[in-house]
Amino acid sequence: MDASAKVYVSTASSPERRGEAEADWLLVQRVQAGEVERFDDLVLKYRERIWGVIYHLTANREDAADLTQDAFIKAFQSINRFQGQSAFFTWLYRIAVNTTLNHLQKSKLRRFFSLEKIRDEEPVAGLLDQLADPGNTSDRAACLGELQRKLNEAMQKLSIKHRTVVTLFEIDGLSHEEIAEITGTSVGTVRSRLHYAKQLLQADLQNYLNA
Repeated sequence: MDASAKVYVSTASSPERRGEAEADWLLVQRVQAGEVERFDDLVLKYRERIWGVIYHLTANREDAADLTQDAFIKAFQSINRFQGQSAFFTWLYRIAVNTTLNHLQKSKLRRFFSLEKIRDEEPVAGLLDQLADPGNTSDRAACLGELQRKLNEAMQKLSIKHRTVVTLFEIDGLSHEEIAEITGTSVGTVRSRLHYAKQLLQADLQNYLNA
């Protein structure tokens, strides 16, 4: 692709996300042109986010670290095939998610959902906005501890495809369109899976949420 060409980004993306995608595309082109050290810039930019997604699918820090490294190795090995048909981070996330799903399917690990990152500003807080009396710090801490256990149990009942969309949407705050690109499904499918997964989670957690 010509160096002047712009990477494809969904019109639904924010101006910030489009600017980010174009900056990434410039770095990718430099890597493809032989400046392989520029790939380190992409690793530093996305390593923490990729690790977070993988960790919330595996609930294992060592596995998350290994799979994150594997995902970046695969991305580097395939970088010359990336031609900007989507945002780089979408392409990278797809590699990371597929790498993780393959690992989970092979090892048949028990997966858990983690609330360790929960804060009022986190995307996952939207799922828990009915949590009892957030003004009472001690009660909230105790409630979160119990909710953690119950939510882990509820997440085990979901299929990996439903767990994946919940993780990408609630933990990483990706849009339906971005998740569709990453998982290779339609936006309608993403919305359907997310709605179904949340219904199951909320049903299991109803005793811990306000009416």
